[in-house]
Amino acid sequence: MKLKTLGEFIIDRQQDFPGSSGDLSRIISAIRLASKIVSQQVNKAGLARHILGGAGTENIQGEAQQKLDVYADERFIEALNNRGNVCGIGSEENDDFIELNKDGKYIILMDPLDGSSNIDVNVSIGTIFSVCKRKTEVGKSVELKDFLQAGDDQVAAGYVLYGSSTMMVYTTGNGVNGFTYDPGIGVFFLSHPNMTFPKENKIYSMNEGNYNKSSKGIQDYIDYCQEVDEKTNRPHTGRYIGSLVADFHRNLIKGGIYMYPATTSSPNGKLRLLYECNPLAFLTEQAGGKATDGKQRIMEIKPTQLHQRVPYFVGNTEMVEKLESFIAKE
Repeated sequence: MKLKTLGEFIIDRQQDFPGSSGDLSRIISAIRLASKIVSQQVNKAGLARHILGGAGTENIQGEAQQKLDVYADERFIEALNNRGNVCGIGSEENDDFIELNKDGKYIILMDPLDGSSNIDVNVSIGTIFSVCKRKTEVGKSVELKDFLQAGDDQVAAGYVLYGSSTMMVYTTGNGVNGFTYDPGIGVFFLSHPNMTFPKENKIYSMNEGNYNKSSKGIQDYIDYCQEVDEKTNRPHTGRYIGSLVADFHRNLIKGGIYMYPATTSSPNGKLRLLYECNPLAFLTEQAGGKATDGKQRIMEIKPTQLHQRVPYFVGNTEMVEKLESFIAKE
């Protein structure tokens, strides 16, 4: 059977991009190019000392930047800028948004290298991206309101996973499809068509070091997951990698819930609404799952800050709703 390439898939699915005049196709193409470059560097990180270790700087969140953080950020900005149809980029690695082409119609919000603290120990990492149409007039400078858009305003979103293989998974609001990279010939092939969350509940993913810092509802849900109950196929399996893309991807394939709650040390949660939560929420809903902050649908939250953080619970609908029932009892 002939494998379909990402390029062929985009051509076949032009109906997914109504009114874009090929703009969204070019954006996905730019992300594809940058991800190939980053993947190449990730796969030789143990040998390439110029990209291994800390960069000696911090991002706006006060987190130590890795050399590969900076490298990935630069490569994605460069690739997207060259397409000419992106007017601005908001990145987790930059204090403020970046204006590109005033005639561009689209805004990109991204975490260029999620889980970068795992680079030095050879654990899977990833890129997360979100695409929105600008709110301001084409031809004028972008403004903050172009970036502060609710998740429901997204026109495309996805991630690239750099693991045992490199995969791109994305949606344009017409289902979720995954593509695996063949480095031998430099091509992404459709490997996971029409991805959906399995109905079977298997896995809960949370840094349980935060258990005693979390609310009673979160603690009660973790206790519920660990209880022995044959009727509900419990206990569930605890799996936590520490790279959001990797944890999310595993749960999408095998069925599960990812949790990063508000804690006493991070009262607003840790994950970024625009760069991480919204794009994966869009994917999740397209794959039949659910994403919430515990009380509100993630895609309905109106952002007020570029680097806004929120509590985040995402994955299998049944598991997320069970968690919400525990939170409601607090």
